[in-house]
Amino acid sequence: MAEGEGSGAEDRKPKSDEARSAFAVPSGVGVEPEAAEEDQPTSEFSVPDGLASVAVESEGSAFATPHTYSASQSPSAYTGPSGFPGTRLKDSPWQDRMRTMLRMPVDVRPMPEPAQRVAVETGPAVGRVLDLTLRIGELLLAGGEGAEDVEAAMFAVARSYGLDRCEPTVTFTLLSITYQPSLVDHPVSANRTVRRRGTDYNRLSAVFRLVNDISTHDVDISLEDAYRRLAEIRRNRHPYPGWMLTAAAGLLAGAASTLVGGGVLVFFAAALGAVLGDRLAWFCAGRGLPEFYQFVVAAMPPAAMGVALKMTDLDVRSSAVITGGLFALLPGRALVAAVQDGLTGYYITASARLLEVMYFFIAIIMGVLAVLYIGLQLGSNPQPEDILQITQRPLLQIAASMVLVFTFAILLQQERSTVLFVTLNGGIAWVVYGALHYAGGIPPVPSTAIAAGLVGLFGQLLSRHRLSSALPFVTAAIGPLLPGSATYYGLLLIAENRLNEGLGSLTNAAAVALAIAIGVNLGSEMSRLFMRIPGATSAAKRRAAKRTRGF
Repeated sequence: MAEGEGSGAEDRKPKSDEARSAFAVPSGVGVEPEAAEEDQPTSEFSVPDGLASVAVESEGSAFATPHTYSASQSPSAYTGPSGFPGTRLKDSPWQDRMRTMLRMPVDVRPMPEPAQRVAVETGPAVGRVLDLTLRIGELLLAGGEGAEDVEAAMFAVARSYGLDRCEPTVTFTLLSITYQPSLVDHPVSANRTVRRRGTDYNRLSAVFRLVNDISTHDVDISLEDAYRRLAEIRRNRHPYPGWMLTAAAGLLAGAASTLVGGGVLVFFAAALGAVLGDRLAWFCAGRGLPEFYQFVVAAMPPAAMGVALKMTDLDVRSSAVITGGLFALLPGRALVAAVQDGLTGYYITASARLLEVMYFFIAIIMGVLAVLYIGLQLGSNPQPEDILQITQRPLLQIAASMVLVFTFAILLQQERSTVLFVTLNGGIAWVVYGALHYAGGIPPVPSTAIAAGLVGLFGQLLSRHRLSSALPFVTAAIGPLLPGSATYYGLLLIAENRLNEGLGSLTNAAAVALAIAIGVNLGSEMSRLFMRIPGATSAAKRRAAKRTRGF
């Protein structure tokens, strides 16, 4: 009896955790023989017990028609009465084709149509194509091109060599691209860092021509030919020597001083100050100083020339000397690119560019304010109100604006064949601004926005006609519209300890600068009304990025 009780107590003892599985069947629950003998758990897609089995095509394929489907009760399809809309991407420039496909999801993009021959046996050389794509994107981003245009160029190169399932990504200093051959293959990624930036629109146009040739079916460019042309573009010398750039900086400042009411003496004083500032900036660049300090040093000589003229008691507009020097330093190119990136949805790149613009603007303020404080201590008595009293001389101002644009184009290292077009574009912009502001009495901000919109419109049309970037036709043309007078007026008020009025004038200058950038971008978008857009009559037309509308 004791042994039986002992044996029963031993059976009732709980077993250890190692001996008891969490998935063990509790005692008292019956187990079917089939389930007990099965080692692997059942699939989560299997039909539960108790439900009627349904005959499924292809052994339960996920693509089989559900048993609840009824063709007579199905909703209306998306396809219209004329059939599925087709796209004609070959009939438009590569910029529009690539933007169209970049804004499409990967699964709805058209079938790849490689523009260059790809080996059938081995397929595209993925590593070399990605490397070539990144190198081309690096030159474009370093030259100041917008992030959307850089991504479109990278996608055009990769797709032309057979890599259609790729995603390029552009930030201010980093380029990356990912290619996935199929859904079951591992993706291949590569990236490249942009460490040096330079303004050379001649090189930028050459890169655009290379991308256009690569993405054209009629031109056969192998990977070796593309690398060779890219190396030639990198080794290409600037179209203008250094002494011409320095002379152009002086003429730009002199023309800008004439634009705001200066005379002959003011012209030469502003030119001399700009030349000295340019040489000092080159000296600092050769010593490895950051660009911030180069702007500080470059802003001092024009301000010193203006203060010196004011102390001589000559009957000249000394404020025009400093204003002309500011026209050559204001970062209009970087501001336009920053606003363009922000309006197209590249907020990280736009924030970085705007931060760069802010640093340059602060550097200019520091250089000018340092000289103005010294001038006030030495007895200089500038009249801030004289800055806003600009004498209206239409013919002379139009000529001065065109000279300003011409010299600005040289400073940007543009191709010689484009200088005439951009000069005419800038002259038209100043005529429109003068007619709206001086003759029509419209405030400066809307007048500037309308004039800048025409610059963007004509610049985009000219760039598509010449298969080039729009920057060479736009950046120099906005030179006469830059807020040099408002900037100097605000700095002078701050130097005289009139802080509130000075900050108000600087805010007005910032508003004018933003009006220039937004106007240029809006004009570029309006130019698409006059160009053939891929798939304009279909569902695959160019879509803008959808926003959250506040939620």
